[in-house]
Amino acid sequence: MCELLGMSANVPTDICFSFTGLMQRGGGTGPHKDGWGIAFYEGRGLRIFHDPSPSIESRIAQLIAEYPIKSCIVISHIRQANVGSVCLENTHPFDRELWAKNGVMHIMAS
Repeated sequence: MCELLGMSANVPTDICFSFTGLMQRGGGTGPHKDGWGIAFYEGRGLRIFHDPSPSIESRIAQLIAEYPIKSCIVISHIRQANVGSVCLENTHPFDRELWAKNGVMHIMAS
């Protein structure tokens, strides 16, 4: 089963401490070593990062843990594959465009 970290706040809030804890679960203190992803809004802009590597070993995850993320909406995912190969295209959250606006979606089955 995968693990999620989500936050919805009324003011931009720091997520780094919580993300660092989730990052440790991705191949360190937990079995979720089959990729990870995070998506968050900075104002109206969407930032999304994915990596099929375990988050505990990912230089991208380390960058995110040190990046001063302040956002009202954040979703992060660490994957333990049960369907599909371990590859970049199977990491969540996914982004999509709808009505000319970018957004984030998460698919529970991974």
